[in-house]
Amino acid sequence: MSTIQMLNLILVVILILILLLGLIAVLIIFKLRRKDKSDDKEKINIKAKEENPNLTTRTGKGINSIYKFMEFDTITDNMIARKNRKQYVMVIGCKGINYDLLSEDEKNAVEAGFIEFLNTLRFPVQLYVQTRTLSLNDILNKYEKRIDEINDQIIKINSQIEMAKSRGNNEAVERLMFDRQRKENILEYGESIEDYTQRISESRNILQQKTYIVLSYYTSEYGDTSNYSKEEIDDIAFTELYTRAQTLIRALASAEVSGTVLDSEQLAELLYVAYNRESSERYTLKDALDADYSRLYSTARDVLEEKKRRIETKIEEDASKLAAKSILKADQKNREEIRNRVKQRAMEMVDDYKNELSPQLYAETKNQIAQANVDEVLEEKQKRRRVIRKNV
Repeated sequence: MSTIQMLNLILVVILILILLLGLIAVLIIFKLRRKDKSDDKEKINIKAKEENPNLTTRTGKGINSIYKFMEFDTITDNMIARKNRKQYVMVIGCKGINYDLLSEDEKNAVEAGFIEFLNTLRFPVQLYVQTRTLSLNDILNKYEKRIDEINDQIIKINSQIEMAKSRGNNEAVERLMFDRQRKENILEYGESIEDYTQRISESRNILQQKTYIVLSYYTSEYGDTSNYSKEEIDDIAFTELYTRAQTLIRALASAEVSGTVLDSEQLAELLYVAYNRESSERYTLKDALDADYSRLYSTARDVLEEKKRRIETKIEEDASKLAAKSILKADQKNREEIRNRVKQRAMEMVDDYKNELSPQLYAETKNQIAQANVDEVLEEKQKRRRVIRKNV
């Protein structure tokens, strides 16, 4: 091998080594940069968690924006106060129509009304749609309460029927039996509806979509409010928001959409569902308030006191039923005593005329008195009196 060839080979080897060193340097720089970026993201996440320990973050982008969007100070006068009372929010609940079921002319009218609504906007608004699982518990409670009331009415009618039978008032018995049959039909129909509603409520696929229009008012729009109290600022914000809300409600009416301003309780429910998407299906806001979840201690009644109250209620119900039955029995006993006295008096009157009657007629008269139904005789007498009064 000549000297030139040897130099060329050495040069090639040197070039290869230089390329390898360059590639290694590039890889080291790339890894160092990736490490610096990951350290920066970790620092951002740690800072966000320090500012809001309950906030779970995945990336460093937009960490505070979601939290700031959802946060609020308080609910007052049908408004949501935010940002240390610098922003007030009022919400309009909308109830629309089924657009697909409308005719072409009706659709055109609705579209024209919606265009008119858009033209009336002189301030920014936001549309918010919330989907909830439809709860039928309140409806079931109303059905159950109504069924219990009808059952009580049927029990009272049964007592009235027994009393009317004991008095021999057949007309009242027929009227009460007709009324009882009507109540029983209503009871059967109500129980079938309750059972059907109960089966529907067991399904978790019944969803209800609610649409809201969100209005905002910033105190900076009014000017300098540093000299105003909180109550005065609240009044100013309420006046402005309520005026805007009524303007929108009237404009929505032209598009066949009815709207109402949510009160404070409805706003609390709206926020409760927004913050508790999954748990709100099992525990509603009403359940949470009834259970005093907002308190640090329980204020429920003592267990023994509650049992005592239930026992007293049961005693009152049983005493009422016993009194009704006792009145019926006492009335029947009194009626029986009256019947015996009437028959006894009739026997005495026949004995007074015994000498004027033949033995056969006397015996048959006594037999007829013994077998006579006093109630039928009295009822027949009352009928004759009514006929006589009518003729008069």
